[in-house]
Amino acid sequence: DVQLVESGGATVQPGGSLRLSCTASGYAVSNYCMGWFRQAPGKEREGVAVVYDMGLTGYADSVKGRFTISKDNAKNTLYLQMNSLKPEDTGMYYCAADGTPARRLTTTQALQAVEYNSWGQGTQVTV
Repeated sequence: DVQLVESGGATVQPGGSLRLSCTASGYAVSNYCMGWFRQAPGKEREGVAVVYDMGLTGYADSVKGRFTISKDNAKNTLYLQMNSLKPEDTGMYYCAADGTPARRLTTTQALQAVEYNSWGQGTQVTV
């Protein structure tokens, strides 16, 4: 079974930074598309950033230039570096794993929650 465990969420002041981590087990991050999503109270879950199996990345317009997604294949871990945080970045952040290896999606597709099979439990970010 795939297990994803997020960590790194915290309460920070506007303009601050955080790095989220998502450690995967039963799953090789090197072979799949993975994404970060967030959900604020009363709002739908939205895609934030995606990294494809070959390492290419894509971002939602709201976080471009501020957030960076990356992965360490050796550690089987996904990261989200978040800089210049704003109050509107507040929410529960989830990592998600695609179930089909090397699938080719556009960034718009890859930022849709329906494209992912496995989810972590989330980590709270409050700005």
